[in-house]
Amino acid sequence: QVQLVESGGGLVQAGGSLRLSCAASGRTFSSYVMGWFRQAPGKEREFVAGITWSGGSTYYADSVKGRFTISRDNAKNTVYLQMNSLKPEDTAVYYCAADEYGRSPTWADFRGSWGQGTQVTVSS
Repeated sequence: QVQLVESGGGLVQAGGSLRLSCAASGRTFSSYVMGWFRQAPGKEREFVAGITWSGGSTYYADSVKGRFTISRDNAKNTVYLQMNSLKPEDTAVYYCAADEYGRSPTWADFRGSWGQGTQVTVSS
């Protein structure tokens, strides 16, 4: 099973930026489909951004398009989420996830390993 460790969360004012990182174990990281998800208090976990194994294709929730950017460095076994123009509604615990075997039929039905999460709080 892939081990995932997120970092980079914190408290930021509205309009500010944060970059989340997710370090993954595993010799075949470059073959994993990776995603970022978030869960706000009292809400279900939701898809934020995803990236294919090569980084050639990226996908975003409508709520973050144009503000967030997902990227990966396969040499470092790390995936990133650059978050700009943050809004109070972006406040949530952000989770990194890895689909090692390509089992996820959709981003909403992501199947794989999950990190412990990192808190992002955006103040107004």
